[in-house]
Amino acid sequence: MRSVALSALLAVAVSSVSAADEPPKPTFTPTAIKAPFLEQFTDDWSERWTPSEATKKTAVGGETWSYVGKWEVEEPLEPLIVGDKGLVAKTKAAHHAISAPFEKPVKFDEQPLVVQYEVKYQKGGNCGGGYIKLLEDGFQTAGKEFDDKTPWTIMFGPDLTCPGTKVHFIFRHKNPVTGEFEEKHLKLPPKPAIGKQTNLYTLHVFPNNTYDVLFNGESHNLGNFLEDFTPAVNPPKEIDDPEDKKPEDWVDTKRIPDPDATKPEDWDEDAPYEIPDEDAVKPEGWLDDEPEYVPDPDAEKPEEWDDEEDGDWIAPTVRNPKCEEAPGCGEWKRPFKANPAYKGKWYAPMIDNPAYKGEWAPRKIPNPAYFEDSTPVQSLVPIGGVGIELWTMTEDILFDNLYVGHSVEDARKLAEETYFVKKALEAAAEKAASQDEEDEEEEVTFKEDPIEFIRNKVFKFIALAKIDPILAFKTHPETGASLALSVVTLFGMLGVLFGFVGAQQKPITKKTDAPSPDDKNKTEKAPVAPAGGAKEETPVKKRK
Repeated sequence: MRSVALSALLAVAVSSVSAADEPPKPTFTPTAIKAPFLEQFTDDWSERWTPSEATKKTAVGGETWSYVGKWEVEEPLEPLIVGDKGLVAKTKAAHHAISAPFEKPVKFDEQPLVVQYEVKYQKGGNCGGGYIKLLEDGFQTAGKEFDDKTPWTIMFGPDLTCPGTKVHFIFRHKNPVTGEFEEKHLKLPPKPAIGKQTNLYTLHVFPNNTYDVLFNGESHNLGNFLEDFTPAVNPPKEIDDPEDKKPEDWVDTKRIPDPDATKPEDWDEDAPYEIPDEDAVKPEGWLDDEPEYVPDPDAEKPEEWDDEEDGDWIAPTVRNPKCEEAPGCGEWKRPFKANPAYKGKWYAPMIDNPAYKGEWAPRKIPNPAYFEDSTPVQSLVPIGGVGIELWTMTEDILFDNLYVGHSVEDARKLAEETYFVKKALEAAAEKAASQDEEDEEEEVTFKEDPIEFIRNKVFKFIALAKIDPILAFKTHPETGASLALSVVTLFGMLGVLFGFVGAQQKPITKKTDAPSPDDKNKTEKAPVAPAGGAKEETPVKKRK
């Protein structure tokens, strides 16, 4: 009983110290920053976002798949900021699609385009996209029909490609001659390590054809639209003539075997690669009559061996002990050596081909689809909304703090208010968890030192609880449950204790020496002696 009470008191003391030292968690407050589109997934988010109900059809009208992945706006699995919520793709192994229109089209022919948002793979990555699409102006009428065919201008964001990761940056460019659109992919996209922590993805696009891709606030790709994408923005001026064919008599073999060369008369193609070494001599002491392996003299036939069913029993062999001290046993054979006369198969030497005309290539003709767009950024179609359309094998992918606007400074300020706050909290939690792992490797066992063992467990729990109480209970469930149980036990014991004391107390009455009226009415009865006996005085003993 005393040990239980001591544990309970320790738990209360620990809890009070933790509560006193624990810094308050930051509370979510909507940003005051303004932008053409800024989404923090507040309570009115559903007024802006529409989940897709589109279904893809086959050529004969059958259904192949639909966007069955569910979306929820909720707190992260491990909350860091009180009241902060994000858009979460909830379903594993499913297609997800959702979109939101802008109040008015966003053009970037004269102003920079800045796109920034957070993605958190809360349960780790396993083949899952986290990219967004900036949809062409005019898509707003699509709504529930938003799908993979909805036209977009820019696609940007992370993709776990199984294996590996990369950050997509793709734009659709319109050929002014043919009117057709072509996707232009960044040649060398960033490939950062993406874990379970929150990551920030930022894209800057400038009217002068330059761009910058940032990961967690740091630049990873800074370049030019005219140089860094494939296929190139501008097509070649000339192309191969599709009608030109290589002549049948065209010789493009540069070297040939010398037709005038002949094999030398002394060239023996049948000579072996190795021959016995005739100079070798059998080592002295070689035991020709001794086998290298002999039956094991210590082996015995198993009792259950049946000669009729199992056949004749043969003892296993072991190396002949006589051969251990000798150079060798058994028949001696000459070793082989390389044959000095070996030349192998003869081939004619190679010479330059006198008929060689060079590598053939079709003639060039002017490219009928040629154009030159010196300002591809200004040629991009304005955007009218944002959509997330992806397939993922990972559930609970969280999106948050989406900014689409024109200010690099405002996007950075938003990141300071949101992402960098989370980053510091996640780093502290990760450090505490790492320290726990290191301590667990060195900590004493309960058997070695029970008091030190319990003390370590309690203070590890407190250290992590100061950062994130929920995470503390998730990573140390036994300690958390024990502390909670100790508190309950303490209050239960206090309740029982006070109830017992109260039950034992009785009303206190005062007694005086003066007789009361009731005392006077009472008749004292003297002891009665038995018949025929004498009366004896019995002394009265008073209670002291």
